Amino acid sequence: METDSMESSTRSSQNDEVHHNGGTFHFSSTKSHSSAAASPTVVTNIVGPTATSVYELLECPVCTCSMYPPIHQCHNGHTLCSTCKVRVHNRCPTCRQELGDIRCLALEKVAESLELPCKFYNLGCPEIFPYYSKLKHESLCNFRPYGCPYAGSECGVVGDIPFLVSHLRDDHKVDMHAGSTFNHRYVKSNPREVENATWMLTVFQCFGQYFCLHFEAFQLGMGPVYMAFLRFMGDEEEARSYSYSLEVGGSGRKLTWEGTPRSIRDSHRKVRDSNDGLIIQRNMALFFSGGDRKELKLRVTGKIWKEQHSPDSGLFMPNLSS
Repeated sequence: METDSMESSTRSSQNDEVHHNGGTFHFSSTKSHSSAAASPTVVTNIVGPTATSVYELLECPVCTCSMYPPIHQCHNGHTLCSTCKVRVHNRCPTCRQELGDIRCLALEKVAESLELPCKFYNLGCPEIFPYYSKLKHESLCNFRPYGCPYAGSECGVVGDIPFLVSHLRDDHKVDMHAGSTFNHRYVKSNPREVENATWMLTVFQCFGQYFCLHFEAFQLGMGPVYMAFLRFMGDEEEARSYSYSLEVGGSGRKLTWEGTPRSIRDSHRKVRDSNDGLIIQRNMALFFSGGDRKELKLRVTGKIWKEQHSPDSGLFMPNLSS
């Protein structure tokens, strides 16, 4: 890979950790936790010794996740979730007795009466939910940690945006740049032998936000393609405030793409498989590369802008300044 790019400019941040229910979430010490701090009385009343001990009773001894109906029990009263009942081949993991089909209706009723805070309350979520509604909320909670957006490896690191920016720079050694325009050159020898390839992720800082530029090769239908797309390091709703364009060309021809960056809440694979980006057929990519077409040499240019709402016209006007 060869990349022509600007000088990078980022600032490192000090990181803290929050330990909650056996997991570790990372967040920057510069992140505001005013929402969580504003309701300590509510959280303390809900998560007291009694509620905590009941919550522990609702923890499956096999997968350690919260149990939801149907909750199963053996003849000796040991409980586990319905998913793990299959995994342990209908044998109680505590006493090894056969489980049968006994449901723990009493524990299900107790769970129905509980109200608990979102498990991300330490990260700022002030919401409290009935036990059976809590799981659905947590899967969509705006305060839940983000996953690492790096492509090319299965990285399980999670955290807030400042932490992930530092993680990408320090651990994955990605290219970091300041500015809303870019001009990158992607090179690959023997491109006809490449069916799947991922080039180094590039992170741009502009408008006080961070954006990830992806470029890769993969099989689409019967033929290989190259694809470039942008992801926004934040939630989907905020991502819709921005637009971007990509352009690639050569030999007097060019392809352009304009769209809205996808949030990193959507996985890299989900965005790629939805074809939401600039797609270049391999033959076209080699045509743009020029020469004897034995080496890929693509120059991808682009820009990011923020849409500004005009109260007079009701239209969104682009803001190109970073």
